[in-house]
Amino acid sequence: MYQMTTSVTLDLVRLRQGCAHCSLQQLCLPAGIGAGDLARLDEIVRRRRPVERGDRLFRPGDPMSSVYVARDGAFKTVSVSEDGEEQILGFHLAGELIGLDALGDGFHRCEAIALTTANVCEVPFADLTSVAAQLPSLQNQLLRVIGQSLNRDTDHREILVRRQANERIALFLHGLSERYRLIGSSALSFKLPMSREDIARFLGLALETVSRGFTRLQEEGVIAVHGRQVEITNEVELDRMAHFAEVEPATRQARRI
Repeated sequence: MYQMTTSVTLDLVRLRQGCAHCSLQQLCLPAGIGAGDLARLDEIVRRRRPVERGDRLFRPGDPMSSVYVARDGAFKTVSVSEDGEEQILGFHLAGELIGLDALGDGFHRCEAIALTTANVCEVPFADLTSVAAQLPSLQNQLLRVIGQSLNRDTDHREILVRRQANERIALFLHGLSERYRLIGSSALSFKLPMSREDIARFLGLALETVSRGFTRLQEEGVIAVHGRQVEITNEVELDRMAHFAEVEPATRQARRI
């Protein structure tokens, strides 16, 4: 447990270094919280829990005891149907909250699986809400981060209603780019933590379709792909393709001719 020292400056430096790459930075550091209150929040965080690739943070039916933040690495949340078919509900990058699916009834409806080796901060949810209730600025930030998670769920539904596979892939890459931007990483060059098969299941497409889609985007000069490394070489065109469905039908038809 972190203890306050006589130097407030040192306290803040240590806390900022500890939370520099996770969503606790979004929760507390910009919120104008004083050193004492910041230390109270820091005390409830269980840091540096190592997770190996393929390990699970929670399973369906587990009670919600904590929320999680990957300090590094990435996760996927998965639901398995009665016939054993895996449906990928979302991907979670470093710095994003994991485990909010249980907010409704207190029990997880999916499982969170590590896509890579990771280090995770585990935050007991009861302690977090208790501290947040006493710190209005922290509570507001917490609600904002929860809202971002809900927005990603909405984005996923928007992807699945797109009829064209290329539109789904473009929207996926565009959204991923924006998420990397939010966590302070490069939005134009990043490594995909998930496999093509994972992407296909997330997008509701066949694996072959996803592979052809990536190849086509590369041939058109929109992206450059080297294994899992993706570089967005034409950001304007990717944005146009991602939001193609918002163009008026007559204009859309004219562009296809």
